[in-house]
Amino acid sequence: MSSTKLTRDARHRQRQDDIIAAGRRCFRQSGFHGASMAQLATEAQLSVGQIYRYFASKDALIEEMVRRIIDARLQHINDTATADLPRLLAWRHALNEDDEALMKEVAAEATRNPVVARMMADADQRMFTQACLNVKRDHPSMSDERVYACVEVIAVLTEGTAWRRLTPQKASAEQLHTLYQHINTLLFRTEDL
Repeated sequence: MSSTKLTRDARHRQRQDDIIAAGRRCFRQSGFHGASMAQLATEAQLSVGQIYRYFASKDALIEEMVRRIIDARLQHINDTATADLPRLLAWRHALNEDDEALMKEVAAEATRNPVVARMMADADQRMFTQACLNVKRDHPSMSDERVYACVEVIAVLTEGTAWRRLTPQKASAEQLHTLYQHINTLLFRTEDL
């Protein structure tokens, strides 16, 4: 590959990154539904036409943002042991506050836009599949059915915690940590239920 092509590709990726960064700011401020391509173009210091050279539509931009957020979350899943889950939940740790807020925007947009709803379903499937692979790797004797059930419970706990971050925590993190440790132990003990 020629150095000219590499330079052109690097510029293209950088421009996409710049547009996504501008989109993140606009979508955080106005929501996906409320942010216009004109607002996005102003924020990115480009024309609307220039943005369309990099993303065919606002939905395509949202899809790339979601893909990047999910990629980061999948990396975190791969790097984090299930034993860390009680601590993360009890103290309401967020991997990335900005990503969390944007995913809440995606969820709201998914109620109005079937294309975004499909993106959410695809993102959820990617996360679920990877989480199942990790649980199966760490607990090879678990049946697939049990793995799916455990991952579903984990998803409910983590997604519920993400929404609960919008309100003040009502119970002490120490008490919650103890309860989440019990839940974790129950989920990942041998299948004698």
